[in-house]
Amino acid sequence: MSTLGLSATGAALDAVDRHVPTLVEERFASRLAAEDPTLWGPAAEEESSKRLGWIDAVARSRPLLPQISELAETLRGEGVDRVVLAGMGGSSLAPEVIAGTAGKELTVLDSTDPDQVRAALTDLDRTVLVVSSKSGSTVETDSQRRIMAEAFTAAGIDAASRIVVVTDPGSPLEQTAVEAGYRAVFTADPTVGGRYSALTAFGLVPAGLAGVDVETLLDDAESVLDLLTEDDADNPGLQLGAALGGTLPLRDKLIVSDAGSGIVGFGDWAEQLIAESTGKQGVGLVPVVVDDGAPETSSDAADLLQVVLSGDLDGVAASAHGVVVSGSLGALLLVFEVATAVAGRLLGINPFDQPDVEAAKAAARELLDSPVVAEERGDEVEGIAVSGLPADADAGSLTDVLRSTLALLPEDGYLTVQAYMDRHADADLEALRPVLAQASGRPVTFGWGPRFLHSTGQLHKGGRPNAVVLQLTADPAADLEVPERPFTLGRLIAAQASGDAAVLADHGLPVVRLHLTDRTAGIAALRTAADAL
Repeated sequence: MSTLGLSATGAALDAVDRHVPTLVEERFASRLAAEDPTLWGPAAEEESSKRLGWIDAVARSRPLLPQISELAETLRGEGVDRVVLAGMGGSSLAPEVIAGTAGKELTVLDSTDPDQVRAALTDLDRTVLVVSSKSGSTVETDSQRRIMAEAFTAAGIDAASRIVVVTDPGSPLEQTAVEAGYRAVFTADPTVGGRYSALTAFGLVPAGLAGVDVETLLDDAESVLDLLTEDDADNPGLQLGAALGGTLPLRDKLIVSDAGSGIVGFGDWAEQLIAESTGKQGVGLVPVVVDDGAPETSSDAADLLQVVLSGDLDGVAASAHGVVVSGSLGALLLVFEVATAVAGRLLGINPFDQPDVEAAKAAARELLDSPVVAEERGDEVEGIAVSGLPADADAGSLTDVLRSTLALLPEDGYLTVQAYMDRHADADLEALRPVLAQASGRPVTFGWGPRFLHSTGQLHKGGRPNAVVLQLTADPAADLEVPERPFTLGRLIAAQASGDAAVLADHGLPVVRLHLTDRTAGIAALRTAADAL
């Protein structure tokens, strides 16, 4: 049996007191349980009518459990105990949290960085590949599938026997899987959008094959379902949603930290759920995922709200304005989904569409379809090519470049660092985030490209245009061919970075681009430059 705990302070508590009685009176929770598509207004009704299956995901997913268990047992009997997951956004973020929290090995391929993908091509004799894509046409996932299949074949392994697919019924990927005779195909519920799919096949199959007890995960979610669908002022889903989306004036920067919840990586999953659901029509909530004690956690800026995960409400010092939430992973996945739906209603937007995501994909496709042209990288500063700063900006040193970038921040803005690099081998880059936050006095988000395009990309383009973008790119150690495709991974990730930069600039955001020709030296130089701010 799972329990949920929530406490709110300051502006968050005021929002709960102001909005929850109305939500109860309007029967939001029970109407959500009944999958009422009118909750978000006429403009959202068509999309909402086919995107509310997540509220009943526990019951709908139960029949999957014996299938997952049987396949996992069979694979282990064959000596196959390593799971590689090829998937982007909602297809990878939830299973990564589920497996990480359970302490199970799951190798996630959510990148087109050649070095990161190449590093996954190991231990193939004990590896099964889960290819997870709702649409079945995600270019990153398709490329990863092709590369892994070729690697299996080169190792003398029947690729089809080592590939499991999770996709929507009737997708191109399902057709490919059937024609190729892949080991198993799990078709997911098409009435559940990707970012709400944690408790569906997209979350359960990879985690279950990795050895997670996914039945307990569903049990924990089910134990709070009645509470979350009850029209009651004590409903934590209503309370959390009101706190996130109902502060007045809106505290739209959500500083998400963890104070001992025992859950691994929950902030990254919540970041996609909240950002992609709310960042549109010029509004949106900006999740800023930080470590406990980061500069933003002690800031008194009027646009910040603290969102803390904890294993014990009593063990966390209350912030002036914020919420503390505790519970099991299954319970928290469901309460945050409900809360995001509530926040969408309060913000007056449709929390189930992503109208601006396609723009960056289209820009990348256009670049891939064009003749290869050497891109102008900009002037070199301490071994790093710099472009995008105003002509009169000081760029004499890397520290000057960073200082000039921070100077572009509006008073209520935030910096988003976007690194199109290897999130494992180049992980030292993440140390820039708190240093830049301290130096600027403003929130700083950090995302690995192209992974973040399926997470916060919608927010950057559809939300308030008050971000400054610091894009980091690098040459790979060696490129990687994509079988039967007219591009390499190196060209794909470069097109994704350039395409997104162009779209962001078209939306009026300053985009400063730094290109590292030598990754190791460049990362060290950037960290030294940031420390000197």
